[in-house]
Amino acid sequence: MTGAELLLRSLEAEGVEKIWGYPGGAIMPVYDALLDSPIRHYLTRHEQGAAFAAQGYARSTGEVGVCMATSGPGATNLVTGIADAYLDSVPLVAITGQVPRHLIGTDAFQEVDMLGITLPIVKHSYLVTEPESIPQVVRQAFATAREGRPGPVVIDLPKDVAQAEVPGLPEAGLPEKCAPAIGLFGAPSAATPPDPPGADGLADATELLRASQRPVIYAGGGVEKGAAVDALRRFVAGTGIPVVHTLHGLGGIASDHPLFLGMLGMHGTRAANHAVQECDLLVAIGVRFDDRATGKLSEFAPEARVIHLDIDAAELGKLRVPHAAVRGDLRLALDALERSLDIEPWRQQCREWKQRWQWRYDAPFDEVYAPAMLRQLSQQAPSGSFVVCDVGQHQMWVAQHWCFEHPRQHLTSGGLGTMGFGLPAAIGVQIAHPEATVLNVTGDGSILMNVQELATIRRYNLPVKIVVLDNSALGMVRQWQECFFDNRESEVDLSDNPDFAEVARAFGIPALAIDRTQQVAGALDLLLESRGPMLLHVHIDRQANVWPLVPAGANNSQMIETSQASQSKPVTASL
Repeated sequence: MTGAELLLRSLEAEGVEKIWGYPGGAIMPVYDALLDSPIRHYLTRHEQGAAFAAQGYARSTGEVGVCMATSGPGATNLVTGIADAYLDSVPLVAITGQVPRHLIGTDAFQEVDMLGITLPIVKHSYLVTEPESIPQVVRQAFATAREGRPGPVVIDLPKDVAQAEVPGLPEAGLPEKCAPAIGLFGAPSAATPPDPPGADGLADATELLRASQRPVIYAGGGVEKGAAVDALRRFVAGTGIPVVHTLHGLGGIASDHPLFLGMLGMHGTRAANHAVQECDLLVAIGVRFDDRATGKLSEFAPEARVIHLDIDAAELGKLRVPHAAVRGDLRLALDALERSLDIEPWRQQCREWKQRWQWRYDAPFDEVYAPAMLRQLSQQAPSGSFVVCDVGQHQMWVAQHWCFEHPRQHLTSGGLGTMGFGLPAAIGVQIAHPEATVLNVTGDGSILMNVQELATIRRYNLPVKIVVLDNSALGMVRQWQECFFDNRESEVDLSDNPDFAEVARAFGIPALAIDRTQQVAGALDLLLESRGPMLLHVHIDRQANVWPLVPAGANNSQMIETSQASQSKPVTASL
């Protein structure tokens, strides 16, 4: 058996059934061995697309996603996807080809130091120096990607190691003893269940809950990563504490739950931000106090004591020192803290704020009003649908106006904020869930970042529904230039966009374009009823902005709903 064959056998032993990638010289032995493997390979049209497709699979299933590329530019094209997975805690194994061992360090053709390049953006990296070590490397890589706070792992495989024969391999399976792998930061341990929460932290948290009169739950992406969605819902039902979510926390409790106040932060709801600023206890669950959620950190929840629950000890006290820190399994911690609280006046106050500042959708113009259209699409989409977003104004409109059922059904690039994420990630989601409705909501800037993946959708006839919101501009950058740079626009004009419907048709994908409100209902029906892929090109007002907005350096109570440059225009996003 060759090293390449042993690699695939090791992946099969980890339950890998699907890989996304792109072949090339150094990884060619593995691609040759793929012909005899039951693992299904999906060819994307760019290595970055492979990394994001593997992420889509991982984010929507909770399993480890696997991507593969050759050395040099193939490997470096994976780097953005690896960094994205690291910042959003996504379990990913990236396999890269490398030049033969005797050429490493000689500036050989298509040689790059993948261990060095990815050092700050992975949980662990391996350079495989002996073919016998491959099974151990693969086992450790998958354990590391899964365990604790999930994240990406890189396996760099020299071509001669992939071609080498492994002597003495038992016919029945993989070798029982493997040579030690070369790794960074020491050898990782096997995957283990999360630690039980500490008794002292739970006792402190219990006392804080009992003393609180105005508590708020601030729940983030760690809830889903810790398989604690059901535990969170039990905790909310038992305590009756109002809830706000981060971007990646959305769906932790259903959007229509009476205690859900919305997303907090820069583009959060008034009710969510106001409740956090007025609370006397902040129950932070699986969050990292990111600046987009907190605004000016020193003035975030200024009257609140803090309970912080997280599996990652590095997050506890990193940005906000908690009064009670609980590290370990979120499910056990939430179940242990659940209790009835006498806070009805506070719940009533939060309900009043939610009612007072609810969204409005009666925009007084004929152009398509994006928030209203997205709300309607969310309501019409079948239960269990997935929405996959790129980055920009459309991303925030989805976060504000979509009806979320579960965090895994909402995929977007949060920590890195990567344009071009959505289309290839939707491919991974659709392959993982072939019977589900998968919607990619993107912008005219983002779609062109990885538009080549339309070919992947067509090749595998994936029924992904693509909605392109086209304002002929880099909308979020243009909005900030309008609000904070005296409306001096710099390099945001995209008025020379192609006709995206025609682009889709050129790839063999049916498409439709609309620009008026009265066209929305029929277009959404056609989109959702389409049996295969379809693209909907939606022209919207170039000046449309995302409101409310917390300016940089402001606290979350200092939200604005219009810019000086647009004060004469009606604001319809919220009351």
